[in-house]
Amino acid sequence: MLIITVLILISVAVALIFLIAFFWAVKSGQYDDTYSPSVRMLFDDEKNKNEETSKNGNKPKS
Repeated sequence: MLIITVLILISVAVALIFLIAFFWAVKSGQYDDTYSPSVRMLFDDEKNKNEETSKNGNKPKS
């Protein structure tokens, strides 16, 4: 019975270590997306072009 208690305590300790590491990574900016904002402007033109053509009823120029 003692071994079950020890294993549970060890597993909770490991889980807490991983939780602390996750919060540290989020706080330090590990998961910040630095690629999408620089590429988003390339795809906004297509999105806006499609919205304008649906409003005007015109076909897009190819």
